[in-house]
Amino acid sequence: MRTLVIIPTYNESENIGKLVAEVIAHLPGASILVIDDNSPDGTGGIVDGLADRNPALHVIHRPGKMGMGNAYNQGFRYAMEQGYDVVFEMDADFSHKPSDLPRLLDALQENGLVIGSRYVDGGGTMNWGLARKVISMSGNLYARTVLGMDVRDSTAGFRCYRVQALKKVDLDMVKSDGYGFQVEMAYRIQQAGYGIKEVPIFFEDRRAGQSKMSGRIIIEAFIRVLLMRLL
Repeated sequence: MRTLVIIPTYNESENIGKLVAEVIAHLPGASILVIDDNSPDGTGGIVDGLADRNPALHVIHRPGKMGMGNAYNQGFRYAMEQGYDVVFEMDADFSHKPSDLPRLLDALQENGLVIGSRYVDGGGTMNWGLARKVISMSGNLYARTVLGMDVRDSTAGFRCYRVQALKKVDLDMVKSDGYGFQVEMAYRIQQAGYGIKEVPIFFEDRRAGQSKMSGRIIIEAFIRVLLMRLL
């Protein structure tokens, strides 16, 4: 199956070169699409240099910060246009381990979505404070309760989609960003009649650079989950 790994970036110059190398090492034959939001630290230029030497690496340069959900939405459309069969989402900061990519791909089988989950047996987090754990676990409980999804970690961003399932989702209707985007995509995949499987992973806080977490993202996710249920 033709496979694409989508990596949104904003100020990830310290991580992106090493990450690309590890993705290639653990998932040979896959293509990589970096979507850079005009990073001031030169991330986009670094990726351009890498792409000149590797035809499997592709770059989309955007004019500014347009959001993670918007980036993945654009990447999904790219995958459909280019004829890919499988699409991964992963962060650029090594919180998602490239060594886990083959496990997620193996679990796809007939499912529409595989989630690298922190909250199933065998999964967990590293280097997280109590407040972050409480916020994350509470958010997942809230989404699971409101939407009736049997998914323990619907806010997780390490994912493997079947493109056939993505084609059943009206991407024009997906307006969420951040955690809300992840919840909404899982919900839409479930509504389309596809199975969702969770594979345990350990999520480690970023190796370098600054976190993109914000209060706005958390509040937006709370509101979007409620709207999904009401509409």
